[in-house]
Formats: sequence, structure tokens, C-alpha cells
Amino acid sequence: TPASRGIIQGKVAIVKGVKDLPNVNRGDILVAVTTHPDYVPAMQKANAIVTDEGGVTSHAAIISREIGIPCVVGTKTATKTLQNGYVIEVNGNSGMVKIIKKA
Repeated sequence: TPASRGIIQGKVAIVKGVKDLPNVNRGDILVAVTTHPDYVPAMQKANAIVTDEGGVTSHAAIISREIGIPCVVGTKTATKTLQNGYVIEVNGNSGMVKIIKKA
């Protein structure tokens, strides 16, 4: 589901919990099951957000619109299909996430 408009490419940083937040670098694409308020500092470093769960009123969707980055939510399998280091394209206009290069 497209949740915040824009199209961007970047490197995947998978966040499965708070312990993974330091692994998100400026310009990465944060990929998580869902997001929580604890994730906001990492979300602000990311160029886009992709989540397995959620809709247009989810935490990830609202924060991504506030900070002006593309977001796709409700993918169901992003954290299982994608791996750290993959380069992907996030299309927040159409809701598509495309693998550009595997790590």
C-alpha cells in the first residue's frame, strides 16, 4: 500500500527490534515488520520506509509523511524477502518495492 509519495533507491537496513536501530545509516531504506516511536531517530536518517504490516494511518505512514520520505506499508513479506545490503527502489506513489541489486 502506498503510504507516502515519492520514488527513491537505496540500501536495505532491516530492523527487527530496537537493537537493530544503530545499523540504520543516513540514506538507507528502513525495512521493518512495523515501526514504533522508539524507531523515529532511525526513521529520520532513512530515505524511505517499507513495512510488512500497517496501512495509511500506521505509525510508519504518518511519520514518513511528516518527514517527507516515500513509504510503502502492508507488504506482508518485506522483512523475509529483502536482506541487508540489497539495493531497492521504493515507489510510494504506486506501492511497489523493486529489488535493483542483491548484496
